[in-house]
Amino acid sequence: MNETTTALEGSPAIPAQPWRPVRVGLALTLGSMLCLGPFMAFNAVLLPARIEMIDPDSKIAVVAMLATSGVLVATIANVLFGALSDMTRSRFGRRTPWMIFGSVGASASLALVAGSTTIPMMVFGWCLFQFFLNAVIAPLIAMLPDRVPKARRGTMSALYGLGQLLGIAVMGQITAPRFLTDPTTGMYIFAGLMLLAGPFVALIAPEASNRHQPREPFTSKVLLAAFAFPVRESRDYYLVFFGRVLNIVGTYVVTGYQLYIIKDYLGASTQEAASIMPLLGIISLFGSVFVGTAIGPISDRLKRRKVFIIGASVLMAFGAGFLFFVQAPWAILVYGVANSIGGGIYNSIEQAVSTEVLPAGDRAAKDLGFLNVAATGGQAVAPALTSGVIAIAGTFAPAFLAASGLLLASSVLFSMLKKTR
Repeated sequence: MNETTTALEGSPAIPAQPWRPVRVGLALTLGSMLCLGPFMAFNAVLLPARIEMIDPDSKIAVVAMLATSGVLVATIANVLFGALSDMTRSRFGRRTPWMIFGSVGASASLALVAGSTTIPMMVFGWCLFQFFLNAVIAPLIAMLPDRVPKARRGTMSALYGLGQLLGIAVMGQITAPRFLTDPTTGMYIFAGLMLLAGPFVALIAPEASNRHQPREPFTSKVLLAAFAFPVRESRDYYLVFFGRVLNIVGTYVVTGYQLYIIKDYLGASTQEAASIMPLLGIISLFGSVFVGTAIGPISDRLKRRKVFIIGASVLMAFGAGFLFFVQAPWAILVYGVANSIGGGIYNSIEQAVSTEVLPAGDRAAKDLGFLNVAATGGQAVAPALTSGVIAIAGTFAPAFLAASGLLLASSVLFSMLKKTR
């Protein structure tokens, strides 16, 4: 492998792709930003605002239903489109056609959600969006092993993460709240941005043709192999798996209902919420981008992972617990600081920890994929947990204690790891 071409290691039959670091880095950054930005704008701000207008009495349950159904679709779609893109042969390569297909479908699905006047139609449109979104994300992430030399993948992974954080903070937390009083207009704008993701990646970093590349037949055996959980030398692997589940559930218990927490629990008006949420976005940018980015190299230099991932989980637990004890609009800012710094550290270290606990063998990509299922599964469980707690207690307060407890439990699981220091 050299500085001009690259291909999947161990797969000499796969045609080499041009190694153009600036183009690939820009494509990964913009691609992830244009995917995750509209997603977060809808998920955290615009959908809850629109649901409150359509069905205010059932808004908590509806948000839970949307989140759970969407995540279940996303989990299946990610595996499906990953396999389909592996098999694709075209003059535009194997990833590009699916990214363009997914961008068009995801954009149309968001427009369908924007035009929905009933909850069932909104749920249907959101599930369609999750399906097509993963037709973009799965091939986009595959650019790392396809087109980036191993020695440079850390940098390119960081650029993908930077695009994700910029999309979530700038689009989801700073820009989207400006449409709280007119969420439909905001939805159409972000649907248009979603349309640009695949085409931008294709234009910035085009793939070479792979029409003559041999491929493995798409069979039921191949699909079954993709769903086989590791069973040997996997103690630490499952500690990380369940640690991730607990951390994601504990985090999304709060972030999935952020708008309602600010208004209904902390007592802010819609106008105040529209001012508070962009400020949370700025806090998130500082904590996640600057602090999180700095911790990665520090962890490498010290050769220590556990102290950072444990400390991050404890800090996030403090932020969630603070909302239980202080019921005032400014409390969400304290939560935002703790969660953004803790989350930034956690996200910076988590992938490194995951690679160090993989079972022996040659299925690293599949095993990492199952760890991603832990994240999506946690996102599905969190809204249902919050909705159930509110239905029983009639208030958000116990959900914050539950979130704090789950985050502390995740830190305990991480402390039990033996394969990483």
